[in-house]
Amino acid sequence: MTEPGAAPVKLDFHFDVMCPWAYQTSKWIRDVRDQIGLGITWRFFSLEEVNRAEGRKHPWERDWSYGWSMMRVGARLRRESNSLLDDWYEVSGRALHEDGRQPHRREVAEELVAEMGLDPALVGEAVADPTTHDDVKADHDRVLALGGFGVPTLVFEDGSTLFGPVVTPAPSGAEAVRLWDLTVGWTAFPHLYELRRPKTTADLDHIAHSFEPYLRAREWNTVQKPVA
Repeated sequence: MTEPGAAPVKLDFHFDVMCPWAYQTSKWIRDVRDQIGLGITWRFFSLEEVNRAEGRKHPWERDWSYGWSMMRVGARLRRESNSLLDDWYEVSGRALHEDGRQPHRREVAEELVAEMGLDPALVGEAVADPTTHDDVKADHDRVLALGGFGVPTLVFEDGSTLFGPVVTPAPSGAEAVRLWDLTVGWTAFPHLYELRRPKTTADLDHIAHSFEPYLRAREWNTVQKPVA
């Protein structure tokens, strides 16, 4: 447990490979980790499920589901080590959000696993094992119980939970640590719920340019339910 007033030394980072915002934040938090020795445990959250329209199938009710199945592969890897899940998220996230590849397709997921030096059959093993579903569902339900609604969600040792930071491109070097200090500072105010910058037309153009590989590769329409 972190001492009162002390900076956190580890956190849980909940992500969905499909989310371009979470991917940028993951690049930032890895940079922070490498500079200050922060411990990161990677955990899951499903945008497909939280934004599911009434009457539509749950993602786990499909033979292969965009984000849920990729996270089940991650759950299988996490049983061996958190580092392998870190690698899977970095490889699959970069494929989608920078290279415009489609890791949400099973055959591409298998290619990426092979590029990690692992047996591509691991993808099939992961989705055939019902307990990988249980692992993803447990992480997802945890965020909901904390009042979460999306990704990236950070959960600190003392239970403080933040959505974000939502930023593109990911800051690096000294700027990454500066943003980390600001993020940690937010947790000192438990009833500070929101501070938000309105998006101008120029901001929307910047975001569209930053997310161009993702927008080109995705095969779904983005749906976001209103947040209370």
